[in-house]
Amino acid sequence: MLGASGYAGRELCAIVHRHPAFELAFATANEQRGQTVHVNGRAVTFIATEDAPLGAAELVFSSLPHGASRTWVDAARSAGARVVDLSSDLRPGHGVEGIPYGLTELAREEVKGAPVVANPGCYPTSILLALAPFVARGLVAEGRPIIANSASGVTGAGNAAKREYLFGEVAEDYRAYGAGNTHRHLHEMRAMLGRMQSRSDLIFTPHLLPVTRGILSTITLELREPIADPMAPWRERYAGEPFVELVQSPPRLRDVAYRNAVQLFAQPLTGTERPMLLLLSAIDNLVKGAAGQAVQNANCMLGLDETAGLLP
Repeated sequence: MLGASGYAGRELCAIVHRHPAFELAFATANEQRGQTVHVNGRAVTFIATEDAPLGAAELVFSSLPHGASRTWVDAARSAGARVVDLSSDLRPGHGVEGIPYGLTELAREEVKGAPVVANPGCYPTSILLALAPFVARGLVAEGRPIIANSASGVTGAGNAAKREYLFGEVAEDYRAYGAGNTHRHLHEMRAMLGRMQSRSDLIFTPHLLPVTRGILSTITLELREPIADPMAPWRERYAGEPFVELVQSPPRLRDVAYRNAVQLFAQPLTGTERPMLLLLSAIDNLVKGAAGQAVQNANCMLGLDETAGLLP
């Protein structure tokens, strides 16, 4: 595992330790090289990235920073390992073609047997899993904007020491950031919606919640025409999916914490001139939004039970 000292990296270590078919070959962390931490009751000693025995692993997870990961993905591939990359370097909208985008529920056949998979960002996972069945079926009014507001726990910002993420700055507060439709995750979301032939602008505003983990996305969209059962597109597209849960009331973060699950809820909006729909999506940003989804993709790549090592 490359970049194991961050929140997503440590979550990955914990999942790998409990996985029935995986064994942790190495864990790198340049700034913490030589240090030992305990993850899921087991000791993990970090080594320098340059010292990683890439050839000793059948599959490598890369949780290195954006911009630094691609070089090591190439190195791991040259050493004969398959790779799941958790950075944005290989995702759609970043100038790279031909790499499967690992929203497993939407790209399972592309992921199976792939040498490299780009793991989606946490916000895009929450938003695209909710939107895709409606966009793909042509239910969204053409040319009308899709508005997504997402609130995330502070682990989504990483564990680098920054003043704005200190307890005294975050506690008892709630604020938007990346305002003005500028957040970096828009690149992959726009690219994926474009692949679905969407002509709608996506207006995305992330918010910082004073909680450790979780993402709750609130999405509003205009429909071509009213639909009798707003949950039907999900029910049809995600039938049998072990990690997709359709719920009968607005989801809560506590119900998805530490689980590789997305909970989805939809209802029509009242008091609008045109038919509009409210979609709510909840995930754990470190699990379904990062480490859990990475393992789900790895299971699929290697032909294993997709649920192996994961809490649904």
